[in-house]
Amino acid sequence: MVSNSIWLTGTSRSGKTTRLIDLFCQWLQEERLLATSKRSRSRQAPGILVFAANDDNKRDLADKLAEACSGRYPILAKTPLGFFQDEVMLFWPLLIQRLGLKAQFPLRLRPETEQELATRLWRDRLDSSKLQQMAANEYRAVRRILDLLQLAALSGTPTEEIPQMLDRGLESGGEEDGEMGRWGDGMRAAWDWVGELLLEWRGWCLERGLLSYGIISELYWRYLLPDATYQQHLSHRYQAVLADDVDDYPAIARDLFDLLLDRGAIGAFTFNPDGAIRLGLNADPQYLAGLKFRCQVETLTQKRFPCLAESIGETVVELATDPTFLTALPDAIPSIQTISRGQMLRQTAAVIIRAVQSGEVKPSEIVVIAPGLDAIARYTLTEILATKGIAAESLNEQRPLIASPMIRALLTLLTLVYPGLGRLVDREAIAEMLVVLSSREERGEERARECGAGGAGEGEMGRWGDGERGRRGREGDKGEFLNSTLNTPHLTLKTDIDPVRAGLLADHCYCPDLEQPRLLPVTAFPRWDRLGHRATAAYERILQWLEVQQQQQQMRLIPSCVVLLDRAIQEFLWNGSYLPYDRLAALRELMETAQHYWEVNERWRQSEQIEAPAHTTIAQFILLLRQGTVTANPYPIGRFQPAAEAVTLANIFQYRASRQFHKWQFWLDASSPLWMSGGAATLFAAPLFLKNWSGQPWTAADAQIVDEERLQRIVRDLLSRAGDRIYLCHSDLAVNGQEQTGPLLSLVNASLPLTA
Repeated sequence: MVSNSIWLTGTSRSGKTTRLIDLFCQWLQEERLLATSKRSRSRQAPGILVFAANDDNKRDLADKLAEACSGRYPILAKTPLGFFQDEVMLFWPLLIQRLGLKAQFPLRLRPETEQELATRLWRDRLDSSKLQQMAANEYRAVRRILDLLQLAALSGTPTEEIPQMLDRGLESGGEEDGEMGRWGDGMRAAWDWVGELLLEWRGWCLERGLLSYGIISELYWRYLLPDATYQQHLSHRYQAVLADDVDDYPAIARDLFDLLLDRGAIGAFTFNPDGAIRLGLNADPQYLAGLKFRCQVETLTQKRFPCLAESIGETVVELATDPTFLTALPDAIPSIQTISRGQMLRQTAAVIIRAVQSGEVKPSEIVVIAPGLDAIARYTLTEILATKGIAAESLNEQRPLIASPMIRALLTLLTLVYPGLGRLVDREAIAEMLVVLSSREERGEERARECGAGGAGEGEMGRWGDGERGRRGREGDKGEFLNSTLNTPHLTLKTDIDPVRAGLLADHCYCPDLEQPRLLPVTAFPRWDRLGHRATAAYERILQWLEVQQQQQQMRLIPSCVVLLDRAIQEFLWNGSYLPYDRLAALRELMETAQHYWEVNERWRQSEQIEAPAHTTIAQFILLLRQGTVTANPYPIGRFQPAAEAVTLANIFQYRASRQFHKWQFWLDASSPLWMSGGAATLFAAPLFLKNWSGQPWTAADAQIVDEERLQRIVRDLLSRAGDRIYLCHSDLAVNGQEQTGPLLSLVNASLPLTA
């Protein structure tokens, strides 16, 4: 029997997504899909379920499909994990009945709260020697154990089987810090210990209605998907499924697709043999590829845009993987070769500057890709390019919230309102808070008028003449470090309390106290007259606001610190309803994280019947952020401004996941060994949870094969996303001083080096 479903396979940029949308439009024209207008108004037509690998791709695909059908057909666009979560929440009453759970509304755990709650639950047993066998420190060990639950759930493996799988798979070889190594004898007891912790964690969470991604995934595949009632609802709700880039989906996604196809839905799936970006992060591309046997297969070979993969792709791949293969690379792949990494970064920036200034390429047509884009490289490139008026933007940069001066200032503010937090604040934090909270946006023409006026009225320290104001302008405005990425030419960030005055105020007007640290009146500084009117007024405004909040807190008129944070943002940071996108995103991330933390903490305290003062929870929250925890991204809201004309900075995983295309690529640290390893994109013991795992112990030879295959996919994929040129940026020495002899060194040796 010939299936109506379609399987589209092709490499990057071969037009798979476009063909997917064309198929959707074709189905509509051929009336294979039931239209809402042809159904009774009392019963809506089944919708169309659309999947994409990540949120950004999901939104783009949903917009294109809605435009193609002019919004006439119901389209539900989800990522696989997002769909599992929504279904578990929607059918929670069914799960309560089936599993005998307590009737309470479920609360999803974000990764940072999952980590903290698991650590609390396991606290009495985390000092065990077994913990040291799992990882070098407590934080990493807890994260690895929780990741095992998610790996098992998304692969369709019962939690109870995790110890046996680890014992079989890591018997003679294992992973430690991303590399294969021997675990040694006696690990069976450690794996049993891990299994006990996970079963306890799962039961503890379900009893309290707390759901992590791992628990959600297990509930879906193990209890919800096999349920006859749910299956009936599912088939009535969806008549078609479109799934883009299924090579990045977990194994249980195929179980869902099989069920939909079995019940009469039609499907269209795209698959990239050079993709598998999330292999090692829950994806099982080989298992998903089995869907093609249920579909008509179309192979797309023609690239939609000219790229280097068409002309020299196989040559580059062979050079990278076969040390005996000798040939010279064409002029389209030159190299930048230096001794030190600092020289390499400077020369890379110089090449970009020359190309942009000559008009050979636009900044938006350039991407700098690295296996691990560290803060040094990011800062160096951004600063050098900025001196020539060229912007640089990081792609989906994942930075801890505590890295933002705004966030640090708001957390410091909490310690001055709530009692018992004196140990969490010092003079440096107070000074920074004063600078941040006195910042304001100013339009260019207003700034120009003030500069012309010379800043009258600021007193002995503050009266700047035209020459002094010009010198300070050349050196950089006070506070520009707080918003170096502001891309708004008509607005300037200005601080009423500059760092020097803030330091003086912190030294003379801050009174440390373990129970209730406080700010003193400005007159506590003997020479307060030297501060100037503007700084004094800004300080008094902050002081008065704090006094009001302290009074209301004592009268219990502030429900939670989330309310206090919201008040502070509106009072000091909102700046007339305008905030640049990056600063707004950071504040939204803080508020969503704080709100979620308080909801989870309240559920935990109720379940454990614990009475704790508010400042205890606030202290735990501040310490959580100060650990450098990267919190979940805020609910996505697209930019309303056009994309900036900027050079893109990204690591390999981010760039491939974004599925972008650039005319020029710069491969930073081209000879780094990190090009071969999965690094942070590979979870502990991930290969054991693939459907095609043989059941035999995982060895170093197996890991070597996986790494080589990953390298080939990376090279082919990046070549397919490069239009005209790829620069191999090489330094003999890495940032730690070690010689770099990674797998792509052969490409560097075969390329034509640029002369300085």
